[in-house]
Amino acid sequence: MTNLDIGVAGIVVTLLLIALRVPIGLTLGLVSIVGVAAMTSIRVSWGLISATPFDFVGQWELTAAPMFLLMGYICSTTDMTKGLFSAMRLMLARLPGGLAVSSVAACAFFAAASGSSVATAAAMSRIAVPEMLANRYDKGLATGTIAASGTLGSLIPPSVLLILYGVYAQVSVGQLFMAGFLPGIVSALLYMAMIVVRVRANPSLAGTVQIEVTRAEKIAAFKDIWPLPVLILSVLGGIFTGIFSPTEAGAIGAFVAAVIAYSRGALTREAIKSALINTANSTSSIFIILIGSVFFTRFLALSGVPVAFSELILGVSDQIWWILLAVTVIYVILGMFIDSIGLLLLTLPLILPLVDGAGFDLVWFGIIVIKLLEIGLVTPPIGLNVYVIKGALGNLVTLQEVFKGVTWFVVMDLVALLLIIIFPAMSLFLPTLAYR
Repeated sequence: MTNLDIGVAGIVVTLLLIALRVPIGLTLGLVSIVGVAAMTSIRVSWGLISATPFDFVGQWELTAAPMFLLMGYICSTTDMTKGLFSAMRLMLARLPGGLAVSSVAACAFFAAASGSSVATAAAMSRIAVPEMLANRYDKGLATGTIAASGTLGSLIPPSVLLILYGVYAQVSVGQLFMAGFLPGIVSALLYMAMIVVRVRANPSLAGTVQIEVTRAEKIAAFKDIWPLPVLILSVLGGIFTGIFSPTEAGAIGAFVAAVIAYSRGALTREAIKSALINTANSTSSIFIILIGSVFFTRFLALSGVPVAFSELILGVSDQIWWILLAVTVIYVILGMFIDSIGLLLLTLPLILPLVDGAGFDLVWFGIIVIKLLEIGLVTPPIGLNVYVIKGALGNLVTLQEVFKGVTWFVVMDLVALLLIIIFPAMSLFLPTLAYR
């Protein structure tokens, strides 16, 4: 077998093992080690094992990921987001489908604090969905709103996916944060507009209960949510003004979250322990996949698969629309079966040489990739956020109802994706043109 044959066989075996539910980090590592040994020697493969993990994980930029995860878990374990949904509900109650619209706004704020789509969906599903169902909202609308809005955590900074993409693609995480901010807000606004239009056309989707809100109630609600805006402004404000880097921002965010929790009397020993354990578990999972993906990159580079893949795609056409269409098809199909972090790190070794060689700006392309990963979080048969919602609500809803509910939100995601592609500088902070 030629090196190219071994590389293609390795990709097939990798997808097969992932389909059999073998952990993706372990899969990438084993396939790569065996593949490198087959193409060279066991000694070279052993050298890869001994040197690569420390060299990659030792990168300073990667420390931002566990720090932002810790910040999010502190917010969650100390109930810092407890009054978020209530405040948004009181502000937006008069809109058609007000509870659902409020849920989108609350998810956007929560995403900015946690940086995690799954954490956002899990937290808000227990808060917002029961209230919507109690007010006779359509089950599909109620659950679909949270499942889709939870994905905003992938794009609105500080996003763990943006950090991983930035480190892997060797582009500025700060630029990615700034470039993802406006597209994330636009996605949230598209969700809200769609809910309002649908409820106006079919009022039964949002029940018949009218929520009356007094000014005093609004003021009381906002007294309980001040910590979250303070935390978000501390982190994003420092990044956007250049006071500190995204890597430093992670540590500062975790510190500010701890100070706020302490000032509210919520930073108990149990809360600290829970936050640290959850952070350690999440970080270890992410880093295992990262190490496996680095092995996989070296394996593919040695096999020549990325060059052959680029030649195959560009052999059809070198037009921007064709490359973007091919990338979109790959991510949408694989996104149905592989979780977002695994899919990102599995595909980048193949995709990055193609788009970089075609002259794409990698910051702009990173926003497109994260948007495609958002879509994968709610598409069947995997749709991780959908299963998070189902797991949180138990028998209150069925998987079919949740998947049906996210359909219109996926349409809005595609509209947002089209806007990002057509208007590459739609983010006011994007520092360069989309392609050279």
